[in-house]
Amino acid sequence: MRLALVACCLIIAGCASGGDCSSPYANSPQFRSCQFANPPNPTTPPGAGTWTIWSRFVFATKVGTVPVDPIPVRPLTAAQLDALDPQANHVVRLGHSSHLLKLRGKFWLIDPVFGERASPVSFAGPKRFHAPPLTLQQLPPIEGLILSHDHYDHLDVPTIEYLAQRVQRYFVPLGVKARLVEMGVPADRVQEFDWWQGAAHAGVQLTATPAQHFSGRSLTDRNRTLWASWVIESGGQRIFYSGDSGYFGGFAQIGERFGGFDLALMENGAYDAYWPAVHMTPEECVRAFTDLRGKVLYSVHNSTFDLAFHPWQDPLERLANLAAAKHIELATPEIGEPMTVGVPRANKRWWVGLK
Repeated sequence: MRLALVACCLIIAGCASGGDCSSPYANSPQFRSCQFANPPNPTTPPGAGTWTIWSRFVFATKVGTVPVDPIPVRPLTAAQLDALDPQANHVVRLGHSSHLLKLRGKFWLIDPVFGERASPVSFAGPKRFHAPPLTLQQLPPIEGLILSHDHYDHLDVPTIEYLAQRVQRYFVPLGVKARLVEMGVPADRVQEFDWWQGAAHAGVQLTATPAQHFSGRSLTDRNRTLWASWVIESGGQRIFYSGDSGYFGGFAQIGERFGGFDLALMENGAYDAYWPAVHMTPEECVRAFTDLRGKVLYSVHNSTFDLAFHPWQDPLERLANLAAAKHIELATPEIGEPMTVGVPRANKRWWVGLK
């Protein structure tokens, strides 16, 4: 039980601070006071203290945070993936914030987590609500893998250990390379990025962009690695991935620099008044999407792990109602459902009626 609480605390709100003033990343504008830090944001409401958050996880009763009914999952086959138009860009939701992309014929992964738990240990911590729509062994050859930060619900040891030499190139924020090398990834396959830095690979242009979050995988390494959102440009289309982030002015800055997005994968889940700076409510998600000048809002960071106190359907239902009221095109695909960027689709509230 205590290990489960530690995992939740690390993923959501952080438990300790730390930093190394001799860091090779000390020249980064994001590196201050011996660790990475967010820019000042006076509009963010104050959050609760560490011990208040801990005590809530220990003593508070959760209601409806884990589904009783099975989450619908569409199994994926190699034939289905092969059949996706190689001249288009496709996104397939694997669960939580994990996605398989087919970008003009080549496959990419975003924050892949195939493990049973988002946790430092295999026997405790937040457990998956559903199986992935395909296994690690069923994945096609992966051209590139993008990571937003090093939390356990985004960087999964068994997943990376399996993929270590099966991915051609890894794209990560500053400091995360060492994590991957420890997991068996060849160092020469990993590129690190500060905010606003980018690279081209296999016909795809990538740019690491700002986010308001934090990092760490233990009680002593908080903020020793950077966190980021990402811009993915392929075949004349732009995809934005928020990673984990609270609402901040960086979304408007990103929207202005890139001129809008065909699809925006936006964090929408694990929010709470106790930690308002690091995750967005559905209302903030819509505000950020508007700042980004997005065309289609795609909801991520929900429906797979129990990481907060809101009912598991709350992010989806609130966002769907907001999108309808504001005439925003919304994508809430089922797990395993492919979506083609720029192609109209009928969105479904698949969670309605599930307990």
